[in-house]
Amino acid sequence: MKNALLDSIEKIHTTELGLVRIQRNLSLIETDIVQWCKSFILDPSSRITRQGKNWYIQKDSVILTVNAHSYTIITAHKQK
Repeated sequence: MKNALLDSIEKIHTTELGLVRIQRNLSLIETDIVQWCKSFILDPSSRITRQGKNWYIQKDSVILTVNAHSYTIITAHKQK
């Protein structure tokens, strides 16, 4: 199942509000948030799981949530 997300990496995108939310939640200073997220997903140490309609990608203390049907990055946050 993990391959389904990796095979569709070029479809990954987000909304304007999603960009703001991801940048704020992770305190990123990156200019290309979508590219940062793609690199995060492709990192071999990232753990990818699917629950219902979403993919969850976790590495270190960061979790990225991606809609499984539209490949929209919904949010990202740091684990507490």
